Amino acid sequence: MDDRTLRTAIAAADGDDPYRALRELRHARVELNLALDRAEAVAVRRARAAGSSWQLIALALEVSKQAVHKKYGRR
Repeated sequence: MDDRTLRTAIAAADGDDPYRALRELRHARVELNLALDRAEAVAVRRARAAGSSWQLIALALEVSKQAVHKKYGRR
């Protein structure tokens, strides 16, 4: 997500058109979630490459070991 998308969404929230604001905020949320998912996947791969256990990664992400292994274990 770029700064422009976020700024547009925030500006729209303060604008006169609540429908536009909702659309812009939804778009920003989707983009942000995708960016965070990609960053998390990279961090998990780096942690595994550095020798971190699934349990340690799960603790850092505040999820179960099974959940993190299911999500990233077969990549």
